[in-house]
Amino acid sequence: MKKKYLFTVVAAGLLSLSSCSGFLDQDPDTIITNDQLYSDPVLIKSALAKLYGDITFGQRVDAAEDYTWLDESIRYWREERQDQDRNWWRQYDYGLVRRMNQFLQGLRNSKVLSDAEKAPLEGEVRLMRAWYYFCSCRVLGGVPIVGDEVYDYTPGMDITTVQLPRSTEAETYDYIINECRTIANMMSRETNKNSARANRWTAKMLEARAALYAASLAKYNVTLAEPLRTEGGEVGIDVNKANSYYEIALTAAQEVITSSPYSLMKTNSTKWQDLADNYYNAICEKNGNTEVMWARDYVYPGQTHGFTKSCLPTNMSQDTEYSMMSVLLNLVEAYEPIETTTPGKGANFETGTMQEPVFFDTPTELFTARDPRLGGTILYPGSFFNGLETQLQGGQLNKENGTWKIKTSTRGTQDDKGNTITALSGPYEPRDDRQCNRTGFYIRKYLDKTPSAGTIGRGSEMWSPYFRVSEAYLIAAEASFELKGSTPESLGYINAIRERAGVKPLTTLTFENIVHENQVEFAFEGHRWWDLKRWRIAHKIWNGDNNNPSAQRRGLWPYKVVADGDANDGKWVFFEKNITEIYPYPLKFELRHYYGEFENGWLNNNPKLVKNPYQ
Repeated sequence: MKKKYLFTVVAAGLLSLSSCSGFLDQDPDTIITNDQLYSDPVLIKSALAKLYGDITFGQRVDAAEDYTWLDESIRYWREERQDQDRNWWRQYDYGLVRRMNQFLQGLRNSKVLSDAEKAPLEGEVRLMRAWYYFCSCRVLGGVPIVGDEVYDYTPGMDITTVQLPRSTEAETYDYIINECRTIANMMSRETNKNSARANRWTAKMLEARAALYAASLAKYNVTLAEPLRTEGGEVGIDVNKANSYYEIALTAAQEVITSSPYSLMKTNSTKWQDLADNYYNAICEKNGNTEVMWARDYVYPGQTHGFTKSCLPTNMSQDTEYSMMSVLLNLVEAYEPIETTTPGKGANFETGTMQEPVFFDTPTELFTARDPRLGGTILYPGSFFNGLETQLQGGQLNKENGTWKIKTSTRGTQDDKGNTITALSGPYEPRDDRQCNRTGFYIRKYLDKTPSAGTIGRGSEMWSPYFRVSEAYLIAAEASFELKGSTPESLGYINAIRERAGVKPLTTLTFENIVHENQVEFAFEGHRWWDLKRWRIAHKIWNGDNNNPSAQRRGLWPYKVVADGDANDGKWVFFEKNITEIYPYPLKFELRHYYGEFENGWLNNNPKLVKNPYQ
């Protein structure tokens, strides 16, 4: 039985989707009937805008702590635990699916819009629904697919009619892919303000990403000693399906590259800082952006967040909370040297030892010799953001009786000659001093240059991109490589990204190059966690072994040389730091973490569901 339902919207302050940035997060002050809603084009678009605000899944800028659950960064405080949480970013919200299906039902029955006007709106909602299923499937595996059905319960009805079994993992990805293919032809081919609305190219990107995930799972799950599967296929995709999924991913990505209005943002300059700024702008600058294809947008007033407030360095802070995130050396060393003989591969910094340190004239030269994307992603010692220098100094390196000694103090202190000992921002280790740097690096990506964006009163308008066109290039490179190996085609796609970055082109392509390029291109953009899971290598990288550098939380602390009369006085040295005092456990990812859990309440309400492996 289908019942007449109500759809809640905000009658005051309705926002047109042409400026689609405030997603009606306010509490409703008017409840209108279904008939009223779908009799007014403005209310229809307002309800659509509300749905956009409900699909911010995964890591996102309005939850800065999300980015510290990976190997890329740490918080100034954190629960002491060794393993990961298998349920991070889990989505299982069929109330949301119901609301989307209610919208589709009402839209299709509406008399105030023509079929031509309805089509792109339907496409947008079905895209959001496909996005929901994708975000659910990547955590849980196959989930129940309800199609367009709007289910209602009435007392006395046969409850088994609304208890649906899980679809297989392959069926769920097939549903997402097929939805994207269908709705792509319903949706606009044009760009829109701040990429806040989905269009044809969003659908093609989701098709490509979903197909790539399915292909990877099919190919790499069997590399495990005990492949992850359930008896009914709710988890586990037949390895023989891998190539067909790679072909779908390649075709969809190629269409985005060759036919969409989006393009890589490039600069004619070869200067390192210009290349770094260009990369930052490709992700963070809204005006004139040609690369971001779909984003969760934010606009002042009413729709802002606190990422900038929380993540500004201490010496740049604008409010009471700051310095939340310290970026790990694990990520920084992934950015390859510009003059490397092994392009497409990260490298350790050569900094010497306490007895024989390597001296640097400036605190920046160690980092400006690396892939410029480092400078677009990370604030390192001596770098600048919004006209202010990133002041990072762990202490001094002094010379006593011919021997080098480290001198440290509390943050913001100076010696009797006015030289800084330990900078206000740190890095600094004591646990009881929280709002300071721990690793020697801050994040630059997503910091907002707008005046007062780092305050509680105003907040930041920085968007949170879901898709960039650079992903189409890397999907095409990966899919082409998996199908055909290292060829001019696969190299062409990955080298297009590397050329924009300002690093050497690859002459041959390996799987390791693909893993590397995705890490440095999409750091903090919600890819790393899922990539390592679909390739089935997360348990190798985060293996819980404190002797494994990729499982450690590592920093690189800068020290100023203060040694009167020594030739190196005024120079800088760096020493690696394993942040074990605050984070004593190395990162540990187990096989059970590849899939989330179905909660007991879900299983009790629907006996047709089955548990996941290791549950």
